Amino acid sequence: MIPWLGDDDPLPPVEQALRRPNGLLAAGGGLSVARLVEAYSRGCFPWFSDGEPVLWWSPDPRMVLVPGELHVPRSLLRRMRRGDLTVTADVAFTDVMAGCAEPRDEAGGTWITAEMMAAYLALHEAGHAHSIEAWQDGLLVGGLYGVALGRAFFGESMFTRVPDASKVALVTLVAQLRRWEFGLIDCQMKTEHLARFGAREIPRASFVGHLSALVSRETPPGPWRVEPYGG
Repeated sequence: MIPWLGDDDPLPPVEQALRRPNGLLAAGGGLSVARLVEAYSRGCFPWFSDGEPVLWWSPDPRMVLVPGELHVPRSLLRRMRRGDLTVTADVAFTDVMAGCAEPRDEAGGTWITAEMMAAYLALHEAGHAHSIEAWQDGLLVGGLYGVALGRAFFGESMFTRVPDASKVALVTLVAQLRRWEFGLIDCQMKTEHLARFGAREIPRASFVGHLSALVSRETPPGPWRVEPYGG
């Protein structure tokens, strides 16, 4: 059993999250800016499908990418040297979220509902959520968005419309976060795609311990600007 939260109820300790399904912690409570900031700072995130209540998760182990451990495949470096993609930040947050919400299978489903889009737009307007955009010939062809608290970044979703566009956006972001001395990027759950860039799993307790130190630091003010990746 998991608790049902009222609007003013705090999230329970992450140690109470279920093992199966891995990390399910609580339901309800809404998606206010204050609730989302509380959740991320404590190592939780919302994930639910349309028609479901808000579900809060804190899986164990946790997939993270330390900016200084970024690995860029040689094939992607060659792609980036072509120079046909331009990367920006905080230029098209709503469009990036819409791109991430596009259905990716025949079923046509997405977890980025209208409720989620409205919540993260509010988080963006409050200065906590950021987008990274990849452009080709003036068209948005890929990108990602996430949440920044202190010197921790919490990746949420990415999309691509031309090969490697989201990867170029990711590498550019990670390099910028390294310049800003971010301690980690939360990747939530294990994927082989992110593992190829150097992401790895760590125990949830270690993840939460790192967060407590990182989120207390000052976040670089927005709107963000990113420098080109320099290798």
